[in-house]
Amino acid sequence: MSPRVGHKRPKTLEKCKIMKHSRKKLLGDKPKDGPLPSSTGHSLDKPLSDVGLEDDTKDASVFDNLLKILGSNSKKLASIYRKRQREQEGRSDTEEEDDSRSQSSSLPDGADTGAGSGTESSSEAAEGDDVQDAVVNHYHIDEDGDEDATSDANDFQDMENEYRIDGEAACTSSFHGHLGHDLTNEEVEKLLKKQWKFKWEMPATEMPMSKWVGTGDAMTMDTSTDLVYGLKQKLYNNWLSICKSSGSSDFGSSRQKFFSLCHTYRDILHCNKKPFYLKGNEEDSSIMDAYIIHALNHVYWTRDLVIKNDAKLTKQQEDKKEEILSGGTYLDQGFTRPKVMFLLPLGSIAMRVVKRLIELTPLANKANVEHINRFTEEFGAVDEEDEGEAENSKSQKPTKPSDFQALFGGNNNDHFMLGIKLTKRSIKLYSDFYSSDIIVASPLGLITKIGEAEVDKEKDVDYLSSIEVLIIDHADVISMQNWSHVNTAVEQLNRIPSKQHGTDIMRIRQWYLDGHARFYRQTILLTSFVNPEMNALFNRSCLNYKGKVKLISQYKGVLPKILLPVRQVYERFDAKSVMDADDARLDYFCKKVFPKLKDSIEGGTLLFVSSYFEFVRIRNFLKSQNASFCLLGEYTKPSDISRARVWFFEGKRKIMLYTERAHFYHRYKIRGIQNIIIYSLPERKEFYPEIINMLDESKNMMCSILFSRFDQFKLERIVGTVAAKKMSSSEKGIFVFC
Repeated sequence: MSPRVGHKRPKTLEKCKIMKHSRKKLLGDKPKDGPLPSSTGHSLDKPLSDVGLEDDTKDASVFDNLLKILGSNSKKLASIYRKRQREQEGRSDTEEEDDSRSQSSSLPDGADTGAGSGTESSSEAAEGDDVQDAVVNHYHIDEDGDEDATSDANDFQDMENEYRIDGEAACTSSFHGHLGHDLTNEEVEKLLKKQWKFKWEMPATEMPMSKWVGTGDAMTMDTSTDLVYGLKQKLYNNWLSICKSSGSSDFGSSRQKFFSLCHTYRDILHCNKKPFYLKGNEEDSSIMDAYIIHALNHVYWTRDLVIKNDAKLTKQQEDKKEEILSGGTYLDQGFTRPKVMFLLPLGSIAMRVVKRLIELTPLANKANVEHINRFTEEFGAVDEEDEGEAENSKSQKPTKPSDFQALFGGNNNDHFMLGIKLTKRSIKLYSDFYSSDIIVASPLGLITKIGEAEVDKEKDVDYLSSIEVLIIDHADVISMQNWSHVNTAVEQLNRIPSKQHGTDIMRIRQWYLDGHARFYRQTILLTSFVNPEMNALFNRSCLNYKGKVKLISQYKGVLPKILLPVRQVYERFDAKSVMDADDARLDYFCKKVFPKLKDSIEGGTLLFVSSYFEFVRIRNFLKSQNASFCLLGEYTKPSDISRARVWFFEGKRKIMLYTERAHFYHRYKIRGIQNIIIYSLPERKEFYPEIINMLDESKNMMCSILFSRFDQFKLERIVGTVAAKKMSSSEKGIFVFC
């Protein structure tokens, strides 16, 4: 498909002015440069440029326009108006039937065209045009035919009020401002350079020792504390009602503030979110509410814009539609329908998000939730019988930490993908991806679909081409799976589709056709910690022209959580660059650390590594040295793990190689540890005291930790920001904590 050129699109400011005065227009108050008003107070279709015509022409025009206006409420007058049209255009009476159909098609089903229907009061008749416009703007039949095509008088009034409230909000809505902007070539070139400078900062009032920093125009406290215009009134009312009924006291603080931040449509990196499984349920729920409301708001604004434009086009004559569309006024769509994607690590978390999304959807829009039973079965917890067996097994084994139980106590499936379609009165789960508004997926589930499309040419993932809001929640858990899947998935977003999927090309936004969709996508990355991989994704793959907002935090460290008098010796090794850090770490271990282990008679050394890559390198080195060791990694077979733990406890193996991911998924309590060597610090700060406290049976209570200045993120979370800066910049290379 070739992009359209030469069409000038309306300015956003002009759209806002039209929306702002829509109420006046509905009541017949035209602006100065609009059509000439009639003596009845109705707006006439005669333009000002025809004011100089002769009086008899003006009188005929006024009469025709009055017939047209009054004809909307009277079949007899409508017939007279059509007859006059045919006479003026030289058409015969035999064309009356076709003409009648053309006129009736401009009105929505259920609009009252009879004078004696008995449904209009005197006040309703006085505002007939107002109600009619409201009906036209909200009238739409869903693709599946499940939408109501008629409404009663109360529905008319509700739609009129919603149109007025949301119309005023649209003037300052970030939705219209963000998607209505046209990027220049200079702006695109600047974005492609990926040179981000965080120029301003703003206190994060809800989080001590933290602040927001950002690019682009500076935000203020007033911006972040006020609920911005552009949130659908029905969404806000329902959200407020739910929070009040649940007894929540922080609606006006964290929930509202983070929504305001999301509604700026900037890319967001929240890297210090306290997750629900680490006693942060209130904070986690507040942030989840905010991004779900933002997603729903984006979908509803998109849907309403398309519906209103559909209604306007329906009123136009068929022979003028092509001319109208070519003007670029009705650019309101992407290549495909899906606009929002949630990327989540586990089925239990997907269950949590989707259930809350259903709760936050206004009651009128969820009269029916399709396939909810299937969803509960597939994403819910294990069966009662399995739970009983699990309880019996747990009673025979040491209990896992509470955070482990909270995170893995539900559905641990990490391979899923789900489409959600929001219609006027229902929520459809398991909808076809091309007819969905929201896609909920795990990185592995999405990668599987991408892989299938690469192998089978009949399949495709073009439904990812028009994602405008990407939300990656619990990125810290995803990092314990396979972060490369996230990189691959994000690279697949916003590509030009391989096929045409039924979208009217005349209504696709120009920046989609120009291949600039990735510059309009908002990415919200939520995690309890940040690592270099997350930073790289945020800096290189998040190219939103609106800018970026990032949380910067200082840490107190987790050393006070160590319950034993362990002597912790930090040894710094030098590395010239990030690329050289892994080789420098291995070289330091081989030359400085391992000789001491080899000469030691005493066993019981736990060698902890944070990544599988390091696990493989150390394993190969230990094999080459004929060292006495056993393995406990994330891919080790359960039978081998049991045997290794027994060997280590009995002293048959001096060294146990243990990975962070194995600890994350199993939380083993390893017995027989006499000393610990932390080859690389754990990403999750809560694991550090857990590992150190395993020395409860040790006589020496010793722990050695290797680090470099490129481990700054990990180091400051464990020893604290102040201490980490001193340790990285000090001339000394050894530091001791007791």
